[in-house]
Amino acid sequence: MLSITRGHACARRRVLAAGAGLLGVSLPRTWAAEETAPPTGPRPRARSVIFLFLFGGPSQYETFDLKPEAPAEIRGPFQPIGCHTPGLLICEHLPRLAAVSDRFCVIRTMSHDFNDHSGGGHYLQTGHRWQVPIGGGFNATARDWPSMGSVVEHLARERGAGIPAYAVVPNRLGRLQENGQYVRPGEYAGWLGQAANPLTTQVDRRGLTDNPYWRDCSDDELACRIEGLAPVGPETRQRIAGRIALLEQLDAQRRLVDAGVAAGMDRLRQRALDLVTSSATRTALDLRQEPDAVRDAYGRHLFGQSALLARRLVEAGTRFVTVHYDACDGYGWDSHVHSHDVRDHLLPTLDQTLAALLLDLEQRGLLDETLVVAVGEMGRTAQPTKDWGRGHWSTLFPALIAGAGVRGGTTHGTSDRGGQYAREQPVSPEDLAATIYDALGIDPATVLTMPDGRPMPVVVGGRPLTGLFG
Repeated sequence: MLSITRGHACARRRVLAAGAGLLGVSLPRTWAAEETAPPTGPRPRARSVIFLFLFGGPSQYETFDLKPEAPAEIRGPFQPIGCHTPGLLICEHLPRLAAVSDRFCVIRTMSHDFNDHSGGGHYLQTGHRWQVPIGGGFNATARDWPSMGSVVEHLARERGAGIPAYAVVPNRLGRLQENGQYVRPGEYAGWLGQAANPLTTQVDRRGLTDNPYWRDCSDDELACRIEGLAPVGPETRQRIAGRIALLEQLDAQRRLVDAGVAAGMDRLRQRALDLVTSSATRTALDLRQEPDAVRDAYGRHLFGQSALLARRLVEAGTRFVTVHYDACDGYGWDSHVHSHDVRDHLLPTLDQTLAALLLDLEQRGLLDETLVVAVGEMGRTAQPTKDWGRGHWSTLFPALIAGAGVRGGTTHGTSDRGGQYAREQPVSPEDLAATIYDALGIDPATVLTMPDGRPMPVVVGGRPLTGLFG
């Protein structure tokens, strides 16, 4: 049997590193980030958040802020239809959401000035502007601000055994794009350290030439696995249990190691053990346990089954789940061209899945304690392309918010006649982040310590939109 004995400091550190490697995890960088939360926070309205991130930027003109009175070259090819929300002009290709609009509020005036997918995606998921990497590029870096989910993971005190506080499904953002070369910023822990990164599932592209987020898929093609972890059988779990005994000996050596490193290693180790030895996460990820009627209601495509997976995770105890509706080499919400994709695929799948999620949460008694947010990182230009696509426009775009006491059948903010600028009540990414934190009972003024020792609130300058809630 392996054992650990006393030795000089560098030997101990080598043993610690080797011990971490036994479970396929690496030691985090030496972050000193520990929260100094105020003694009291806001009363929590939500136990969990489901954040539907419509990456690429849905058009306000084709979703929740149609402009039928605008000139023909602006208003687009789609018409508004009736719904339960006074004054809301919702697209004709969103009939199921129109039928349940009394369950949600539409923020019509999201706005920022970072007119770029990576920067905008980081901004919407963190509430902080992105620091563009030296030399440019699109990928996440260790200098990024932590995502809202990572802050929730970092602050989590108690959760169900084996259930992460933060999860990202069905893939990391950018995995289906350009053969997966991008690791888009915004969903990771950044300078907060690896222990606060999300559990991320993975669905293989399998050589698809269209977008699996809308294409009907078989169970084989929809099967999720935890990214970075191979399937674990009974014999493997036995070996891991044996290795736990060795790792437990490291606890006696912890006082000999820098406290920050030990704490980070401990959280990484515990998360790895939870994921590979507990049945809770495996059960939550097994969509085959859902009745066929429920799976059909969400849609047998990647977006629908991912939203259902999010519901199963929050039901099991996960506090923050991000669901991506990403692109597959251009087939997505970044609709510069191909208006037929918006009409025939993107809007119908969003309509089916989001309406089904809200009704399913409501029927299960979970909507009152689950905040649902659906938003892209930008909107689209007033001037269309010849194919009725549109360019990037971050100055105005919509967000849908529901659950956790949000007053349904309402809107927030008004846009100008051309649909390009907020006329009343603009909402920044900082405001949205403050609203989400506040709903979870996390004071937006909660301070984290950056690696260089500077204290930093989780939100700077944002205000919670408490008027959205009843």
